[in-house]
Amino acid sequence: MKRLCRCFALCLPWLLAACTTTGGSSAPPKLNTEMQAVTTYHIGVDDQLQITVWHNPDLSVSVPVRPDGKITVPLIGDVVAGGRTPDQVSADIKDKLQSYIRDPQVAVILVALRSNEYLSRVRVTGAVRSPISIPYRQGMTVLDAVLAAGGITEFAAPDRTELYRKGDGGSSDSYAVHLDKILQKGDIANNYPVQPGDVITVPQRAF
Repeated sequence: MKRLCRCFALCLPWLLAACTTTGGSSAPPKLNTEMQAVTTYHIGVDDQLQITVWHNPDLSVSVPVRPDGKITVPLIGDVVAGGRTPDQVSADIKDKLQSYIRDPQVAVILVALRSNEYLSRVRVTGAVRSPISIPYRQGMTVLDAVLAAGGITEFAAPDRTELYRKGDGGSSDSYAVHLDKILQKGDIANNYPVQPGDVITVPQRAF
């Protein structure tokens, strides 16, 4: 018994140190907020949405976003869609349908981007072979847009590439893109999905 107590006394400081460094109030892993920012699309006027309610085909419709920013959904009427994400609209529809359907499963899919000319295009400028304004397509990435512009020139500084996006309140947000790593090493960590209205700028290197 004495030997057991002595062993516990010797181990106690080590256990306390281990708890201090690894246990207790361990912080949750940080989210990649920059990646979240470049993958969030806000619905605009004239966008076409597919509303699907599982096991309820009569409530599943394809609807445009009206000039007032709303859509009409069977059974529940008008729902605000403009300026919101598909997930937000889906949650709103689900909440309203719960008065009529038990545990509704709702999906909102953006099937056509028609908001306006500016928001439906992606532009690539700077040290690329053919500066270009191209229609946005779902799944398009920074690399897709740069390749559509003919790739970079020999005067480019690809690792100083910036992705510019219109933020809330009309401000402009920028995201660093290590384009050289994408082109030369296949490192797609910064190969962000683009959104309508994005501008990608590849600067020239200093001589």
